[in-house]
Amino acid sequence: MMSAPPRRWGMGRIPDDAMRRVRVVGETDAEMSTTNEAQVERLIACINDRRIEVMDELFHDDATMDWPQSRERVRGAENRRAIYGAFPQLPTITPRRLQSDGDLVIAEATLDYDGPQYETVFIFEFRDGKIMKETAYWSEAFDPPEWRAQWVEKF
Repeated sequence: MMSAPPRRWGMGRIPDDAMRRVRVVGETDAEMSTTNEAQVERLIACINDRRIEVMDELFHDDATMDWPQSRERVRGAENRRAIYGAFPQLPTITPRRLQSDGDLVIAEATLDYDGPQYETVFIFEFRDGKIMKETAYWSEAFDPPEWRAQWVEKF
């Protein structure tokens, strides 16, 4: 099965009326991947625009959000709304890379909380065109140890 090539992100916002569809008969994985990528782009845009109510259009009501580093799971729309409504400060998300295949979308991004920045990987699992599960890994950037400098490149 061939997957769609990775997409690079533009700097523009994603409009609220971006494509929202479920798989149709005969639709390929590549076409479904593009639709799911559009949903992730809308999610990033709504967080950056501080319009978290749009998240209800993008997630299933029983979706989960897993944060393995803190061993937390947010289950369901009510808890998701409460958490995002209580955030002391939402980050600005700068995506670097988006890759998808069928009902799976991976996004790499930087989260900026007006000071602390976190390098992040999001794994989105879709069902019927909406997010069913999000798993997020994040870490603050750190200086590499000198002992391995001869074998690596900095970027």
